[in-house]
Amino acid sequence: MNQYNPAMLVDYYEYTMANAYTLSGIGDSMVYFDMFFRDVPDKGGFAIAAGLDSLIKYIQELHFTQEDIAFLRGKGAFSEQWLNSLSDFRFTGDIYAVPEGTVVFPGEPMVIVRARADQAQIIETYLLICMNHQSLIATKANRIVRAAGGRAVMEFGARRAMGGDAALYGARAAYMAGCCGSSNLLVDQRFGVPSLGTMAHSWVQIFDDEYTAFRTYCSLYPDNASLLVDTYNVMKSGVPNAIRVFKDLGITSGSIRIDSGDIAYLSKKARAMLDEAGMDWCRIVVSNSLDEQIIQELTRAGACVDSFGVGERLITAKSDPVFGGVYKLVAVEADGLIIPKIKVSENVAKITTPHFKKVYRLYEPTTGKAIADYICVHDETLDPAQPLELFDPSYIWKRKTVQHYHARELLVPIFKDGRLVYDSPGIESSRAYCQREIESLWDEVKRFENPHTYYVDLSQKLWDIKNGLIEKNGRPGDQL
Repeated sequence: MNQYNPAMLVDYYEYTMANAYTLSGIGDSMVYFDMFFRDVPDKGGFAIAAGLDSLIKYIQELHFTQEDIAFLRGKGAFSEQWLNSLSDFRFTGDIYAVPEGTVVFPGEPMVIVRARADQAQIIETYLLICMNHQSLIATKANRIVRAAGGRAVMEFGARRAMGGDAALYGARAAYMAGCCGSSNLLVDQRFGVPSLGTMAHSWVQIFDDEYTAFRTYCSLYPDNASLLVDTYNVMKSGVPNAIRVFKDLGITSGSIRIDSGDIAYLSKKARAMLDEAGMDWCRIVVSNSLDEQIIQELTRAGACVDSFGVGERLITAKSDPVFGGVYKLVAVEADGLIIPKIKVSENVAKITTPHFKKVYRLYEPTTGKAIADYICVHDETLDPAQPLELFDPSYIWKRKTVQHYHARELLVPIFKDGRLVYDSPGIESSRAYCQREIESLWDEVKRFENPHTYYVDLSQKLWDIKNGLIEKNGRPGDQL
């Protein structure tokens, strides 16, 4: 869908810094960046990682055209040495990431980049675009799917998305996170996401009467008889005309859709009318600016709904439309050693965790439920046969010893020396994996209101390194 070169979709400072790295002689220094987020959208208990597929494509195709280089030259801010290096540019670093569909928590790296300083810097913006947007939509979609309680949720938001790419990749993320399909035909063509839909109100309006509109449609699509019954009056004309058409044409499989009004009331009345007509097989689909909160309220009100079409509040994550992922330097290499780096802030949430790291997820072997994530230095290993002491990195006196656990590394190699070493599993496999990830969480973590805080702990070694760097660089507030 791109009508531009993604290499140019950067924040300007990334190129001024890359140029400066080159002129300073440090452009080829190896550095480490972490991409992570600080807060779960909607005050939820967890987020879902998405966007890796787009990131892989970006890295593979990353290049500069002669037009791009000429434009940059015209800015008058860049050296010929750096500009000339762009002619045959390719990414040559390493990338580690959690697979799409992984449940993730604040503070832990979702992506780790090890690369030359100039290369690591210039991929920042597009990496964050991919991961932030799609993780946001996947997280929101899964909330809505869980609120639906097993009833199907269709993504209907293309026309309200913030542009074509947002509609395409948002629909893909929503499907991966549990939606049953999308109204967006392109996401079917590109990724194999089932495309769904029937008619709009204009179909009904263009005919002289509602019955003829319904009958014509069902005659053309007898195997997809889904009728929009709220163009005029749901109870007085829409549902009665749907019943009449179904009977006249011998339709025995189909649905009606309600897109306005008091959905709880109308769905219950419609259900009663359909059942009285002997059409208990007819499903009721509802839409109209739904989200997880409204779906929960409909359920509490006893709405008779078989599936939901969710549009603008899903595809825009309207209630909390920023994922907040960041990309921070955490280490540099010098003389064969990895030197940890930290950013210190008076805002404690903005203090970074330094060093080249890996993340383990710990599970109870009997239930298969996740009990904690454990971030450690890259050269540390876990021995599940030995007890492991966990402690809250913010409140270190809160400690717990776990035994007989199962451990899994979350980050996997994606690129090595610029070469793709990861086999993308495909959307259906990622969707199934995401479902298994959700099932591994305790119900308390999945609550919408005041979810249990899942533990993300640092190893003692990593905590000591972080604390030592804070002490060395001055604790926040020392200047006050």
